[in-house]
Order: sequence, then C-alpha cells, then structure tokens
Amino acid sequence: MKKPKVYNIQAFWDSEAEVWVATSQDVLGLATEADTLENLNDKLRVMIPELLILNGMLEENYQGLIQMELICHRQEIISLAS
Repeated sequence: MKKPKVYNIQAFWDSEAEVWVATSQDVLGLATEADTLENLNDKLRVMIPELLILNGMLEENYQGLIQMELICHRQEIISLAS
C-alpha cells in the first residue's frame, strides 16, 4: 500500500482568546480554532478531507488514508511569588 502524503498543520495557543488556532500551508483555506487540542484534532479530522476535496487535491469519492502532522506551540510566562 502506498504511504499517504503527510499534511503539516501548525497550531499555537492564543492566550488572549484562550483557544488553539490551526492553519496550514499544505491545506489551502484551513483556519480553525478550539478550546483544547483534543477538540482541535477532532475538527481537523473532518475539515482536512473536506478542504482537500474542495481544493481538488483529492477526488470526491476518495477512499484511503490521509496523514496529518499536528505541530503545536505554546508559550507561557510563569510567575513565582516571593
């Protein structure tokens, strides 16, 4: 079986909105957010195939595997009281 193409998804924590935001250069039009990484992953599992079909990157009746790599970044400042 042919190894599926890997679609790279970047996610970062937006501390002001308190959500994870995901975008991708591999999946045109992908921009979504969710309150947890698990919820974000659930959304991506639906959105990525839909967008790949809409963008003509997959046939509408495609049956097979799609591989996603979710790359996350979160930065925080930790305050230590004296």
